[in-house]
Amino acid sequence: MDEATEPWLASPSSSIPHDRSHRVCTPTNPGCRKSHIAGGRGWGRGLEVSVTELVIIRHGESAGNAAAAEANAAGAELIVVDRRDADVPLSPVGIEQARALGSVLRPLVADGRRTRVWSSPYVRARETAEYALGAERASGIVVDERIVLDERLRDRELGVLDLLTTLGVQSRFPLEADRRRWLGKFYHRPPGGESWADVALRLRSFLSDLAADPADRGVIVGHDAVVLLLRYICEGLTEQQVLGIQAESPVRNGSITRLVLRSGQGWALTDYNDVRHLDEHGVEITEHRGEIDDRRR
Repeated sequence: MDEATEPWLASPSSSIPHDRSHRVCTPTNPGCRKSHIAGGRGWGRGLEVSVTELVIIRHGESAGNAAAAEANAAGAELIVVDRRDADVPLSPVGIEQARALGSVLRPLVADGRRTRVWSSPYVRARETAEYALGAERASGIVVDERIVLDERLRDRELGVLDLLTTLGVQSRFPLEADRRRWLGKFYHRPPGGESWADVALRLRSFLSDLAADPADRGVIVGHDAVVLLLRYICEGLTEQQVLGIQAESPVRNGSITRLVLRSGQGWALTDYNDVRHLDEHGVEITEHRGEIDDRRR
């Protein structure tokens, strides 16, 4: 396709190269339309940004999600997964969820607005983006050139508690379970792992770069903690508010959350946890509510 018909996406053929010096919004970049964030209590107050819509997607059900559900149902201490967290792929249900997501994502990136797609580099998130965009995977590992991978969008690291069920944590690390209850899950950092606050810090770094990007819309494919903490940052939520949302309405696999920048008012939530596309395609809706550390593999 030529530039007149090709959706504006991050790719080698895009009208704006990957080189950051060419992507930054500056007074000498006439193609960069910026909005001033004057109001609101969340991220970006006082900034001028080009991106005015964020579409945030949780990956489809993973093989780790299914394994965790089986382990918890069986009363086991360990979750049996044969690869490291970054390499856990989608389950068969997750693949169907990702394909159904394509009915929303493909028209979105082809509607004429300058759209950039970012993804966590973890396999389950990357596969979700690729299946949704219609990438062929017959050749094995595929990295769609339209998808920008960013390690700051990865899942929360659980350190020594990784691959343990609630029972496993209580049995093998009882003092750590007590420490988590005392500190609360927002600030508790497992040894070798991250707290929610740690993840929020790297997401703030990601958003700082996003503010300089000339795209009109950003699509972000990540994990449940990423979805919730982007809301926390952009909407200016408190610890209690974001944990309340997580407790009452955990992020579903393959769901869509949208934030829109409204002139003088900051970021506003227009959709949260939307899975209508799954329902319309007759695909199973999965939630995989977490246990002691809200793992959302």
